[in-house]
Amino acid sequence: MLHVKIVYLILKIGENESIREVNTINFLNVVAIVLAGSGVGGFAGYIIRKSIAEKKIGSAEELAKKMIKDSEQEAVTIKKEKLLEAKEEIHRTRAENEREVKERRNELQRFERRVIQKEETLDKKMDNLEKREENLKLKLKEIQNKDAEIEGIKAQQIEKLESISSLTSEQAKEIILSDAEKKTRHEMSIMIKDIENKAKDEADKKSKEIITQAIQRCAADHVAETTVTVVNLPNDEMKGRIIGREGRNIRTLETLTGIDLIIDDTPEAVILSGFDPIRREVARIALEKLIADGRIHPARIEEMIEKAKKEVEETIKEEGERATFETGVHGLHPELVKLLGRLKYRTSYGQNVLKHAIEVSHLAGIMASEIGADVKMAKRAGLLHDIGKAVDHEVEGTHVEIGMELLRKYKESKEVIHNMSTHHGDYEPETLEAILVTAADAVSAARPGARRETLESYIKRLEKLEEICNSFDGVEKSFAIQAGREVRIIVKPEFVADEEIYLMAKEVTSRIENELEYPGQIKVNVIRESRAIEYAK
Repeated sequence: MLHVKIVYLILKIGENESIREVNTINFLNVVAIVLAGSGVGGFAGYIIRKSIAEKKIGSAEELAKKMIKDSEQEAVTIKKEKLLEAKEEIHRTRAENEREVKERRNELQRFERRVIQKEETLDKKMDNLEKREENLKLKLKEIQNKDAEIEGIKAQQIEKLESISSLTSEQAKEIILSDAEKKTRHEMSIMIKDIENKAKDEADKKSKEIITQAIQRCAADHVAETTVTVVNLPNDEMKGRIIGREGRNIRTLETLTGIDLIIDDTPEAVILSGFDPIRREVARIALEKLIADGRIHPARIEEMIEKAKKEVEETIKEEGERATFETGVHGLHPELVKLLGRLKYRTSYGQNVLKHAIEVSHLAGIMASEIGADVKMAKRAGLLHDIGKAVDHEVEGTHVEIGMELLRKYKESKEVIHNMSTHHGDYEPETLEAILVTAADAVSAARPGARRETLESYIKRLEKLEEICNSFDGVEKSFAIQAGREVRIIVKPEFVADEEIYLMAKEVTSRIENELEYPGQIKVNVIRESRAIEYAK
């Protein structure tokens, strides 16, 4: 500020005339003084600025050192915390691994005990088998010795008989067998005819026996598939959770559903066994929900079974409504719609009964439209013809009788009841629609492929059936009809008598049962026709 004031004075001096007269030397002296003052002021300002900057730098360095020190302390603290967390994680992991190893070791010990028990059992069985084998060898040797003695005695007797009768054993055998065959065939034909006549008087009893035999003969082919459901598990540990402590979970499931749970060595699978398909479906859905949820205990099982029942009931209702919509049959009682939906879970020789009912309805309607019959009536009776099968395991009687009672209960018309009641020949059809329903039922059930049978096997079965019939002496022709449910055999009257056709029918039936696999039953019809022909000349 000093040099500014001096310059200002110089300018003032220049403006004043009196000062203009000052000599040049004085002016230069003033300028020199001004320049010296400026240098001193600049140097003093430099010294002051330097000291201020050094103070700021010193304070910044101290602040940086303090921040570095705090950061180092914080880093040490974080390091200690992370080390503690890592140690805790290591301890937890180690504990889990030890627990898992312990469980695996216990499981291996259990398996080892089971294997040892099985080995001991097998050793005992092997010892018993060896003892039995030794006893059998001794008995076989005794029998062989006795057979040799018997053969010697037999040879001696044959020699004596041949010498007495002047015939060889083969000749005598042929004569005896021929006479015995003729007498036996005649007596058997008469006996069979009498038995058949008596059987006609006991038609009800005989029909029940035939149905029972058919069920026994066919059950082996399809019962395993129609009474068993397999539920897949995520792992084998789930089996133990399903069984529960002391078996409480599996007991609860079996009690509430009425279905047997089979838990064996099959990997990652549980088998549900039961004859009621709806109960089996409820058990399947409930078990799958429990497995997905993971919480398996009696209270949770009851809750899931109730949910599964509601889900199955909803599915049954939807399937019944879908069937009525698809066939165009409307105005059914809601309970009949539900019963139709239940048929979704019922099969007959592998054929779904609901699909079969829908197909019969369509077929009956098509045929009715072709011949001018009542299409709506035919479709309605066709859809309801097997309604009794929905409850036939709960109510006594045939599915036809049960179906008629259900339709009466839910106010169906007499025409519909009659038209559906004749499809198995229990009642004589009195209307065109009844005949059409019967025909549609036969077509749907008997067509190739409908009941778990391919076209090739179907044709081979019919060919084999005719081949068996043609192999008998005296047969002129044989025809397999009604998709192999009946075979008609035409015999030559000059070779086969009336009494012998009963025996032939029995023999053909026996051959068919032993050599052929078939669903249901096959009617064997032997026909003998005599004709007398003369020419008038």
